[in-house]
Amino acid sequence: MGVPSDASPESGPLPEVLRRLQEHSPPPDPETLRDCYPQQWAQLAELVQRAAGTGESNSAIIVGPRGVGKTALLNCVLSETGAGTDGRSVLVRLHGLLQTDDRAAIRHITAQLKLESAVGDRVFGSFAENLSFLLKALRGGNKEESKTVVFVLEEFDLFCQHKNQTLLYNLFDVAQSAQAPICVLGLTARLDVLELMEKRVKSRFSHRQLYLYGVSSVEALVAVTRSYLWLPSAAAAARWNRSVERLLQERQLTAALRSVHERTRSVRDLKLLLRHVVLRLWREGRSYPEAADFTAAVTTMSFDGRAAMLQGLSVLELCLVVAMRHLTQVYDEPFNFEMVLREYGKFAGRKSTFQSFTRPVVMKAYENLQNLELIRPADGGASRGQKEYQLFWLAATAQEVAAAVKRPGAVPTEVAQWADNALI
Repeated sequence: MGVPSDASPESGPLPEVLRRLQEHSPPPDPETLRDCYPQQWAQLAELVQRAAGTGESNSAIIVGPRGVGKTALLNCVLSETGAGTDGRSVLVRLHGLLQTDDRAAIRHITAQLKLESAVGDRVFGSFAENLSFLLKALRGGNKEESKTVVFVLEEFDLFCQHKNQTLLYNLFDVAQSAQAPICVLGLTARLDVLELMEKRVKSRFSHRQLYLYGVSSVEALVAVTRSYLWLPSAAAAARWNRSVERLLQERQLTAALRSVHERTRSVRDLKLLLRHVVLRLWREGRSYPEAADFTAAVTTMSFDGRAAMLQGLSVLELCLVVAMRHLTQVYDEPFNFEMVLREYGKFAGRKSTFQSFTRPVVMKAYENLQNLELIRPADGGASRGQKEYQLFWLAATAQEVAAAVKRPGAVPTEVAQWADNALI
């Protein structure tokens, strides 16, 4: 794909694409997120609309790994429903890393509700009294005229660490008892978030949890890629958009995105990949991407220090890793040195041409794997028994082991064949 002579990275579309790929920017087309999470979008939209429209109080927690789009999804839903801008509702955002105690939280709630003058020099006897006063200040003559307060709690699990969980207790209590129309929406990466709540807090929570697991398919990942790369119609963007459309049809690009999808379903990681591609174009003075740029970016991002350590192991150490992987796949239980030695001994006994090592040498190789943290204690290192019988898990995946063994000249042929059989 040639580069026109009138194109330059500085004056072309690259700066705008980079702006779109900033750390916390959602996909420019909200429909992309709606297509990725249709059920969660519908549930969130209904929850917010009922809170703002009819004054129905409720609560929910959005749970999912970091980078899958929890905040982006919620922001798009809030924007679509007009929460905080429709005159019927007020939006209050709190973050567990910033509001580290209830006193800081109530100050920020007061500031975001613009009620500093109403509070004045009042002294409140408790957090509940303070919060109740703030909510009453937003009330009109009846429930229909009262403004709904939508609370968004980022890093929700950190609020569970506050003393007595007073903030959460009072917010959920107001929502449950309908003292005032509020909607409490939490976001967290902790799957065990309910276990972090005190019993009295948990009893007032609606137990509505929405799970986000990341982009579900390669096709959806391609759609998200198009959303970030496609620029609004303009003369300067027309040629870029045509090159993007041609690029998205290429098998090499699909293969690169499939590799990303197999490793992670995170939108954040996809944005990092796209930034690699755009910065590579800028550095090389090109204005239009090619599939090879994505392949190179995937290779760069896929570099793993653990995989590099595996490639630097000796033949004996690799044999022990293969034996560990075999034991893990067959029994799905932790192993100890004696089990690994027996598995390795069975292989060495079958191959008369393979050099056999003594027990002390094998033990030294085993200890080296432990020092490299390629194997980790099954009990977190609490065991103090004989080292030959301490249980371990293998930290490397089957794909990483296979990649290390299949490198040309890495191990003898019989070891590679044994690894193929063990890794099935």
